[in-house]
Amino acid sequence: MAKMWAGRTDGMTEKIADDFNSSIHFDSRMYRQDITGSMAHAAMLAAKGIITPDDADALVAGLEDILKDIESGALSIDMECEDIHMFVEQVLTQRIGDVGKKLHTARSRNDQVALDIRMYLREEIDEISELVKQLIAAVTAKAEEYKSAIMPGYTHLQRAQPITFGHHLMAYAMMLLRDVDRLADCRRRMNQSPIGCCALAGTTYDTDRNFEAEKLGFDGICLNSLDGVSDRDFCAELMSSLSILMMHLSRFSEEIILWSSWEFKFVELSDAYTTGSSIMPQKKNPDMAELVRGKTGRVYGDLMALLTTLKGLPLAYNKDMQEDKEAVFDAVDTVKMCLKVFGGMVQTMKANTANMKLAAQKGFINATDLADYLVKKGMPFRSAYKISGQLVALCIQKNTVLEELPLETYKEYSELFDSDLYQAIDLMTCVEKRISRGGTSVASVESQITYVKEMLAK
Repeated sequence: MAKMWAGRTDGMTEKIADDFNSSIHFDSRMYRQDITGSMAHAAMLAAKGIITPDDADALVAGLEDILKDIESGALSIDMECEDIHMFVEQVLTQRIGDVGKKLHTARSRNDQVALDIRMYLREEIDEISELVKQLIAAVTAKAEEYKSAIMPGYTHLQRAQPITFGHHLMAYAMMLLRDVDRLADCRRRMNQSPIGCCALAGTTYDTDRNFEAEKLGFDGICLNSLDGVSDRDFCAELMSSLSILMMHLSRFSEEIILWSSWEFKFVELSDAYTTGSSIMPQKKNPDMAELVRGKTGRVYGDLMALLTTLKGLPLAYNKDMQEDKEAVFDAVDTVKMCLKVFGGMVQTMKANTANMKLAAQKGFINATDLADYLVKKGMPFRSAYKISGQLVALCIQKNTVLEELPLETYKEYSELFDSDLYQAIDLMTCVEKRISRGGTSVASVESQITYVKEMLAK
């Protein structure tokens, strides 16, 4: 079949070349944006007297019918067409005749596809942002539930100081808030209309680019026509933001995987978000968290694929840029699925607070507080540090913890020890003494939760 662009050539290509060149199998998802953009373009052409109002009405009515028929299933998208733009124009011309051929006046597929993908990704950002906010709400609710649950805080994966599980979870809430902010920033820069840039140099028609931009919800227009058709910064920026978001989910996944192991036993994942083994009946595998961790590399790969595609392209449009869509669509789809699964996994996760507290006690993470106790009684810090280390060694030898050593044993190391010692090294006391803003005390965690809720409400 001859192509709509036939003229300079006969428009006849080999089947293998058609298949290689075609993008409709992935850009067909932008049918709604393509049709909506074309309606605005027809309205602008009429407003500027480039076509008659009657022609514009016929174009808009025809486009509305195509949109309705696609969404109802009455019209199937023809995968033999080169792309979604050609399909819509072809069906429109078949339905309303030669008037349909006027729609492409004062625009090119170059600015048309740039418009469609901006409109499509703008909507996807809104959906992803909402999913991230739902996850933040789930994390925050879980943090509120466990704001007093003692657990070891780690550095180098070694038990370091006592914190609460709520405090640990709120660290991820803060990361995810930044992701929402990044997505909003990306959307703002994306929201400039390229339509009217045409192939690369603009048009000889007296168009009104701002009319179309406003009608389609853009904040403004791309101010250089070469840039307007060749810019894919917004795709790369979105994929970069999504990569950072996935990195946060992957770090969280790694901890959930560790916490749910028998070696930690800090959390219990719902059966609904785990799988079993085909031969080992005792297994309960954190497959959802592992898949999120694994799919992070996939999103990173999508970003690198696009950056590599763009790095050597001269201005303006090149067919290489068709490769932007599959990468960015895959990244968007992957992130949305991960967020949907992750939210449910967090909501149904339960903490084993007894195991968390026991791990904190056996990690001797109140040893610093023990040394501070002696310092406050007048002992030099280095001397107090040495005694605390000796007492930790004794506890390891006797398979006990600092809180359970008798006072008589403490006094063998220093007469400064008294009965108030046990209150000073109680893990909850250690936590509650961390009163600096952003710290692990219950009041601080409550303050963090309030802040996040306020940010989500804005």
